[in-house]
Amino acid sequence: MRSIGSDQTFMKTITAGLAGLMLATSASAHEKWFVAGQPPALEPSGFISPFCLSAVGAAVAITLVAAFFWRKRNKRDLIPGPERLGATDEGLARFYGWVPVVLGVHFAVPLLVLGVQGRLFSPNNAPAAPLNYLLGTVEIAIALSFLYGGLTRLFAVALGLLWVAGAALLGWEIALENLHYLGVAIFFYCTGRGPCSIDRLIFPNLEPSPALLDRGMTALRISIGAGFAFVALTEKLANPALAQLFLEQHQLNFTGALGLAMSDTAFIWCAGTTELLIGLFLAFGIFPRTIIIAAWGVINLTLTLFSWVELVGHLPIYGIMAVLLVWAPSEKTTILWRRGIAR
Repeated sequence: MRSIGSDQTFMKTITAGLAGLMLATSASAHEKWFVAGQPPALEPSGFISPFCLSAVGAAVAITLVAAFFWRKRNKRDLIPGPERLGATDEGLARFYGWVPVVLGVHFAVPLLVLGVQGRLFSPNNAPAAPLNYLLGTVEIAIALSFLYGGLTRLFAVALGLLWVAGAALLGWEIALENLHYLGVAIFFYCTGRGPCSIDRLIFPNLEPSPALLDRGMTALRISIGAGFAFVALTEKLANPALAQLFLEQHQLNFTGALGLAMSDTAFIWCAGTTELLIGLFLAFGIFPRTIIIAAWGVINLTLTLFSWVELVGHLPIYGIMAVLLVWAPSEKTTILWRRGIAR
């Protein structure tokens, strides 16, 4: 039989995992979005602190172990794909034809809202006037292009340039935390807006070459995974003071209610490590369905707390994850993808 001490250790481990998922996914609600006042600045020394390095080491070790089992299972996810629920090749091809529409809407809404507000990519990025008017106008134009599917590839290039401009004007930290915008820019440049678009009807010469079609999904997966990883570092592991301020203003350290209270420092470490794990698993395509469903199970818990700001800001993440939940890289998927986009 296990001792009381080992039971306590086991329960604390489970609690740590729950804590990690809770803050990692709800605080994918980004601390910077909801911290009142001037947030603590990120210092380069934070990346080489024992707090950060220990978390990175743990996340990398777990990722390597998971990658071993992923390959041993011949890259079969723990959660079966849509075929298990009766999906046919024809149905999947039709779904893939709608993927650019799904992503277009999920990115158009936040771009439109943030553009009207004069903010770049996320609620905490407010360039000074008159720059905010210019950048906001560009965001609105890109949003309308993605929504209607008109001149999509040209505006995808514009979005990529806007991301680079944001990095130059507001800093690399802001750009890397919003890496999924660069990912979707690459996706739409490689894929276009698909069969349900203005482009297909009246601008057929703007359609991408078949050689580009297969690269867009890879860019999406890597960008959202790397984005999760960067946020884990810049808002938690390399800048724990920011996460601590967030917890002081929003009481999300729930472990005390379970009777197994963790300190805020331990809670932040677990949260950052878990979010980093989510990012690494997605970026390298390791058990993607399992990771997405696990994250989705908790990511919506704080919507009633942070309301429309969090919902609109996370729409791009919802869109990408919904697509990756169905997508399973294989020769068959590639054939169905090309068939669906070519409809």
